[in-house]
Amino acid sequence: MRRFIGFAVALLILAADQGSKYLVLHQLHLWDGHVLVVLPVLDFVLVRNHGITFGMLAGTASKVILAAGASIVVLGLFVWLWRTKSWLVTLAVGAIAGGAIGNVLDRLRYGAVVDFIHVHIGSIAYPWVFNVGDSAIVCGVIALMLDSLFSKPPVAANEGEG
Repeated sequence: MRRFIGFAVALLILAADQGSKYLVLHQLHLWDGHVLVVLPVLDFVLVRNHGITFGMLAGTASKVILAAGASIVVLGLFVWLWRTKSWLVTLAVGAIAGGAIGNVLDRLRYGAVVDFIHVHIGSIAYPWVFNVGDSAIVCGVIALMLDSLFSKPPVAANEGEG
């Protein structure tokens, strides 16, 4: 049951990611660089990331390579999801997989990842524009780090014999 919930989390994140990008691209009619103030600390700014973090590896041929590499990572995440026995890891890996799939679909459909969330307090701003899938990936990674820090290591069967 747990693993199916992990896959459901991945689908939920994927739907939220792609749905939010659809709204930004087709309903809000944002164009590249246009700023839509949503809240005093939140703007929507359409940015197309042709590379990876900071736009590294941007180029026409790299979009297929990046999409293929990310797809392999997603397959690995699904194997991990299938094998895990921890609820926190299940949810975290599901969130990471859903966000990664959303970004892969962007690369294949648009040639770039669609980013639009810009968080700031006055002139102090988070340095990157991101999307729902990116947020899920970051939250999933933080959850995995917390799980790693606070989970007890398994006790070996022969430990204590001596």
